[in-house]
Amino acid sequence: MYRQVTLPNGARLLTEAMPGVRSAALGFFVGVGSRHEGAKENGAAHFIEHMLFKGTRRRTAAQLAKDTDAIGGQFNAYTTKEHTCFYARTLDSHLDQGLDILEDMLFHSKFDPADTQLERGVILEEIGMYEDTPEDLVAERLSAAVYKGSPLARPILGRASTLSGMEGDWLREWQRERYHAGVLVAALAGSFTRAQEERLTQLLASLPAGPLPKVRPAAYHGAVTVKRKAIEQNHLILAFPAPAYLDPRRPQVLLLNSLLGGGCSSRLFQELREERGLCYTVYSYVADHEDTGLIGVYAAVSPDQERQALEAARRVVLELADHGPAREEVDRVREQAKAGLLMGSESVQARMSHMGSSALLYGRVRETQEILDLYDAVTPEQLRALAGELFQMEQASLSAVGRVSPAAEYSQWLTAL
Repeated sequence: MYRQVTLPNGARLLTEAMPGVRSAALGFFVGVGSRHEGAKENGAAHFIEHMLFKGTRRRTAAQLAKDTDAIGGQFNAYTTKEHTCFYARTLDSHLDQGLDILEDMLFHSKFDPADTQLERGVILEEIGMYEDTPEDLVAERLSAAVYKGSPLARPILGRASTLSGMEGDWLREWQRERYHAGVLVAALAGSFTRAQEERLTQLLASLPAGPLPKVRPAAYHGAVTVKRKAIEQNHLILAFPAPAYLDPRRPQVLLLNSLLGGGCSSRLFQELREERGLCYTVYSYVADHEDTGLIGVYAAVSPDQERQALEAARRVVLELADHGPAREEVDRVREQAKAGLLMGSESVQARMSHMGSSALLYGRVRETQEILDLYDAVTPEQLRALAGELFQMEQASLSAVGRVSPAAEYSQWLTAL
């Protein structure tokens, strides 16, 4: 069972002791992501994530790496459209050092001009890597199309045009204005002492208070986007709107996604790969946000089998919408979800991540049993109703990358009976 302390400045600390383990995982979750950036600031949150590993007032980037390796620690970070996270996992005997390193990085990074210039080049290479990865590119282009006109349409990494104006002093000030107590959650799971909890509490209490960031509302709109690329396969995503992650039906959405395309026994895998041999990779996924979301069907196919694959995928989703799943299917994916949850709960990293992200994004942390109960409450009738609401071709979108047809042809296919 976890403990939560909310400090007067708005910062929150969540802790969960796990008897019998010899490690601890600590994460700082900051409620600032790419959707909180202005158009000319696109990429700032991710740029800052990189810069926090480039040296502090007390440590160079090389010293940060050496100090991390000296304790066998695992330090990393990630940026999403909703938030940024910096985390570490260490042996309990090295947790004090791990906390010192994370604190130094998060609150005392120097943003040296030369380091900023070098890291900008690294990020541009990262952008190029994504451009060269069709599976990532087709998903990025889908988001840009269905959320056009909102910050959710912008790439997390930013663009060369926006990154070029970001210098060290500007990034430091951008971080200082936004990384305050009101948007910060610290989560600690595993083996730790009361003194280490108190140290974290004092650190969080020392931070200035601040307002929550403003979020421009976004909504899904059906769209078609194509990108011609000289590659062997066409990469496709057929997408539909989905509830936001704050929607109480989220457990239903996750189970619906699992039975649709979440594994080898899913309907998409069995139909497109096992029965028809149309592709090697096919799956579905959920990308949800605070106020909107989508569920996408991804497949990589040869151009000459593209139409067959799209037709098969459409039949699968419409069959779910018309008739819903069998009880056996629901029971199977329910057990998969529960097993994944319970096995993950044995990991200090997973416990830490669940506490931090849940508190930041949902405003509360559900205990494991509560989540299990929510999965148990899902019925085939609920999933049929949800599929019928979501899987309507008039609200479908399509993103295609490869040796693809003109956008008008895909639009015509989406609206054909």
